[in-house]
Amino acid sequence: MSMARRAMIVVGAAWALLPAAQAQTLEVSGATTVQKRILEPGAEGFKAATGIELKIYGPGTGKGMLALLEGKVPVAAAGEALVDAIGSAKKAAADAGKTVSIPSNLMYHTVASDDIVVVVHTGNRVKSLTRAQAKAIMTGKIKNWKEVHGADLPIKVVAAAPGQAVRNAVQKGLMDGEEFGPGTADIRTALEQLRVVGSNPGAIGAMSEPVVKESNEKVKAVAGVRVGRPLGFVTVGAPNASAQKLIDFFHSPAGKKLIK
Repeated sequence: MSMARRAMIVVGAAWALLPAAQAQTLEVSGATTVQKRILEPGAEGFKAATGIELKIYGPGTGKGMLALLEGKVPVAAAGEALVDAIGSAKKAAADAGKTVSIPSNLMYHTVASDDIVVVVHTGNRVKSLTRAQAKAIMTGKIKNWKEVHGADLPIKVVAAAPGQAVRNAVQKGLMDGEEFGPGTADIRTALEQLRVVGSNPGAIGAMSEPVVKESNEKVKAVAGVRVGRPLGFVTVGAPNASAQKLIDFFHSPAGKKLIK
């Protein structure tokens, strides 16, 4: 093969690789609720509007914040207020045997809000709970559904795993900071929690209302208990250009329409 022919092949290969090299990506790690309600539904629209492709990780707010603080991602997705997200990051660091320094210039960018509801199996005849009853169930003080006018059936509490924003919001907004009772099943994702509750007539859990409404599992929300929380993104200092485009997109009318 001639030198000229080889040079043409090399140049052609370089041009073939150029679009991939130039493609922009933005990595976001954190809350699964933000992942399912905001990032995944909006990813294609965001790419079409900005040319930036999202790489989304959903390990929970705590681990997402830890990834941000360690410089692994430029944006963390948070399913709770900043002070609580910082607490989740510290918990995630402690669980991993790490120490973490919290910078003074963290910025929280709210893009939506979310209501957490209490869910049970569709066969459960309990239609509503008071806040006091829900708290007593979650903390293990009420152990049988007959204590709240349900069937004579042991209660199985299903909770978001430690470090998840939903767990923190439930403990803070519903349980007055108390711990979940013994025997609680800690589960990492909301979808798996829904599957567990939908397959266990005695189960109860708490999760994002839109996620519950979209579920095909045999679950229903009970009336009387609701916990609100913000959903947003966290950056260290001002967002970089790509992160700012992400925030601006979900503040825009087009982006807002894609939020579930």
